[in-house]
Amino acid sequence: RDVRKAFVSSLVEALVKREKILTTEARAKELRPVVEALVTQARSGTLAARRKITEKLQGRAVIAKKLIEVLGPRYKDRKGGYLRITKVVKRASDGRSSAVIEFI
Repeated sequence: RDVRKAFVSSLVEALVKREKILTTEARAKELRPVVEALVTQARSGTLAARRKITEKLQGRAVIAKKLIEVLGPRYKDRKGGYLRITKVVKRASDGRSSAVIEFI
């Protein structure tokens, strides 16, 4: 359980930092609701939101700062749907379907 939470947290960090990542389709689908909830919280920009986001990201204050100062204001007028998942061709080696998840 803790390993999975840490893994999702690291994926969130990568996505927020780069704003676009290539991963498997299943990981992208699991990541989307987590990041969208964080961006929704970041839109308020309050201290309570910053603390809640930092706690959710296991103390990664730099990522929380980017969420609140950059991404939150960017989506201030948008009600939801901050991310796009685009499927990419399946890998020939193992047949796993890849996807690009990015901020709109």
